[in-house]
Amino acid sequence: MDLKSLIREVPDFPKQGINFKDITTLLKDGKALKTVIDIFAERFENTKPDLVVGAESRGFLFGAPLAYKLGAGFVLVRKPGKLPAPVTKVTYDLEYGQDSLEIHLDAIQPGQKVLIVDDLLATGGTVSATAELVKKLGGEIVGCAFLIELDFLRGRDKLSGYDVFSLLHYEAE
Repeated sequence: MDLKSLIREVPDFPKQGINFKDITTLLKDGKALKTVIDIFAERFENTKPDLVVGAESRGFLFGAPLAYKLGAGFVLVRKPGKLPAPVTKVTYDLEYGQDSLEIHLDAIQPGQKVLIVDDLLATGGTVSATAELVKKLGGEIVGCAFLIELDFLRGRDKLSGYDVFSLLHYEAE
């Protein structure tokens, strides 16, 4: 299946010069979505994660079904003010500015194996912040999975030491 052909490119979104990779066109294709989750599950089944962590919001779209498929729990990483119980927070740089992420303090127990999942690896800011939150709580990161990697932004460089898997690669804008 040609998954790349199912991703719509939207020029100049969210700002001039950005060529946005819109995954909604892939998500609405049931066969494609199943293929993505199956590939991720096969790739990481031997790591036997206790938890899959997805960052707001598109990380939820792949993380929750992947957790189900792997028999793991799912943990939300959200923007500030969205989680109801006590949290820890990290502020980070993104390709369009700066943001913060939070996780419940009781979301991960020390020593639990964690697989981080998101839709896109660009500059690596969001996933680095997510990894920092996981480590703060004592989680052991067994891998990072992405639907898309924008290779030219070199986000992978911020993830040295981790098992990083990206299904689709874009070499240049």
